[in-house]
Amino acid sequence: MKTSPNPLFSRLVENLERVVQGKTRPLQFLVVSLLSGGHVLMEDVPGVGKTTLAKALAASIRGSFRRVQFTPDLLPTDILGSSIYNPREGTFDFHQGPVFCNILLADEINRASPRTQSSLLEAMSEGQATIEGVTRTLPRPFVVLATQNPIEFHGTYPLPEAQLDRFTMRLALGYPDRDHELAVLEDQRQQHPLERLESVTDLDEVMQAQEAVRQVRVERPISEYILALVQATRDDPRLKLGSSTRGALALYRTAQARAWCEGRDYVLPDDIKALSTEVLAHRVMLDTKSRYSGVSREDLVAEIVGRIPPTP
Repeated sequence: MKTSPNPLFSRLVENLERVVQGKTRPLQFLVVSLLSGGHVLMEDVPGVGKTTLAKALAASIRGSFRRVQFTPDLLPTDILGSSIYNPREGTFDFHQGPVFCNILLADEINRASPRTQSSLLEAMSEGQATIEGVTRTLPRPFVVLATQNPIEFHGTYPLPEAQLDRFTMRLALGYPDRDHELAVLEDQRQQHPLERLESVTDLDEVMQAQEAVRQVRVERPISEYILALVQATRDDPRLKLGSSTRGALALYRTAQARAWCEGRDYVLPDDIKALSTEVLAHRVMLDTKSRYSGVSREDLVAEIVGRIPPTP
């Protein structure tokens, strides 16, 4: 039985394409991650539209947006907030940091120290932040969109494995093709398309969609297929670190979201295959020999998906 894409999914992707052209697949993955309740790491060279995409997503869902430029001297309090002395009242008043928003853009996250990077761990996992001994709930939905320069770039710190594992997906936009790049130049002749972008949904509808995604059926063979892929990353001799259980759960949740976006109330093996590279590749670590032989994590995960058949 043929199904039609969910209208909310279509509206969001089409709206984002008004700003970021020629990148339908990454935009679809971004919306799938949003509806699964996940966070996204966008790794790419500067200047291909990562920051613009984060702003467009916030505008599309009518959500609050904050941007933090990660630098080596950035402190955890610059992200989470801190108490400031009020001399008039003789008290310390807490001032929220930029983390208290719906869409947080952590720009060039790997330029900050590991200590500052780790300040986001609790927020990304639990939707809350413990500051000065007090736990504060973050707005919902809460999504971290982090941009990262390739680690070969000057002045970058590799993200710790624990930090990488919090990101549901890792995406890359890449340079647009010639026709779409020409369209970008012409569209910005007088003003940026972001300035005229309108919302196509609101936070309540996004929250309802996230709840609906959780109701999508995942049969036992599908769950076993997910675990077979994850176990294969742990057993592969070319990897010194395989995917975590959090990675398996991320694949489970995003598969539910992809099925919902395509108008189905059940997950298919094709959902798992389509998402595996984006969800699992950044969670695994190559051994030294493989790393220097030119093997990529993405190719290795794709190879595993190609040789592990779905559970009958």
